[in-house]
Amino acid sequence: MNIFSLTSMAGLTAVAAVAMCPTAFAEAQAPAAAPAISDRITNPVAEFAGIDKITGRIITFDVYIDETVQFGALQVTPRICYSRPENEEPKTDSFVEVDEITLDRKIRRIFTGWMFAESPGLNAVEHAVYDVWLKGCKQKSDVPPPDAAKAETPKVDTSKPKPAAAPAVEQPDPTEPDATDTN
Repeated sequence: MNIFSLTSMAGLTAVAAVAMCPTAFAEAQAPAAAPAISDRITNPVAEFAGIDKITGRIITFDVYIDETVQFGALQVTPRICYSRPENEEPKTDSFVEVDEITLDRKIRRIFTGWMFAESPGLNAVEHAVYDVWLKGCKQKSDVPPPDAAKAETPKVDTSKPKPAAAPAVEQPDPTEPDATDTN
C-alpha cells in the first residue's frame, strides 16, 4: 500500500462512520452543553456598603426595594435586586438610583444604573466625600420594614373631642383657720 491509499482509506472510514451513524458523529463534534440557567431570585432588600472618605469609616446598610436611605449627603434608592440560587455561580445585581443633596438643599441625581456585587468597582458611586457599592441582596433584614414602622406609630384619635371638664374650684378647708379672720 502506498501513502495515498492509506489517506483515502482513512477518509473513507470517517465518511463511512458518519453515513452509518450521523447522530453519534454530531454528538462527538458538538461542544459540551451549557449548564441549565435557573431563574434569578428577586429580593426585597439590597445590602450596600459606603465609605465616608473624611472619617475613613465603612458602613454597611440595608435598604428595602423602592425605599430611600440617606448616607451622608447621598440618598440611595434600589429599584430591584436580583441574585442566583446558592448552588449556582453568584451573580448579584441591583438597579439603583443615587441622589446628592447639594449645599443649597437641592436634590441632584448623580447615578442611575446597575451595580454588581461581584464587581464592586464596576458602576460603584464615586463621590467627592462618599462612595457607595452593592454588597448583596437579601430576603430579610434586621432593619424593620417600612410598613412595620408605619404600623408602630401611635394612632391619632380623630373622633369628636370630648368636652373639657369644668375646672375644679378649690374649697377652703373648714378645719384650718381662715387667713382673713382677725380674732
